[in-house]
Amino acid sequence: MPNAWQAFESIARAIPAPVAAAVEQDSFHDFDLRNIHPLIEKVSKKLFDDGHYAQATFEAYKFLDNEVQRVAKSTDSGTSLMQKVFSGKPPLIRLTKLSNKSEEDEQDGYRFLFAGSMLAIRNPRGHNVNMADSPSDCLDQLSLASMLLRRLEGRQP
Repeated sequence: MPNAWQAFESIARAIPAPVAAAVEQDSFHDFDLRNIHPLIEKVSKKLFDDGHYAQATFEAYKFLDNEVQRVAKSTDSGTSLMQKVFSGKPPLIRLTKLSNKSEEDEQDGYRFLFAGSMLAIRNPRGHNVNMADSPSDCLDQLSLASMLLRRLEGRQP
């Protein structure tokens, strides 16, 4: 049976690298704890740190939209872009191999996640001047944008 130190060490080794680095530096940033994608961090971190949470979220989703446009070589934007590029046979952007029903369903589910994020998260922040988000809401939304961006980066050829 491992002693307490060995148990602690095994837990510490399981900590993701960004969190471990923050621990070593004795400084935590919410972006490290949430593993926010570095490209999302680049467009959102200063806004977040300055308390502009809705704008930080808006910039992240504009960036995500632009990345999907770039990958798909499309001039469409927002929900129509997401519906177009993640559907079809074959879709312009394949997130799975589409080799069985489960993978087809997963592709379709991500189409709705990408499109829904444009409708529910990006659009209100682009149209409402006085929109206010809490730090927690902003981090949740940035986490979703990070997950979607990582999924886009891991797309199938």
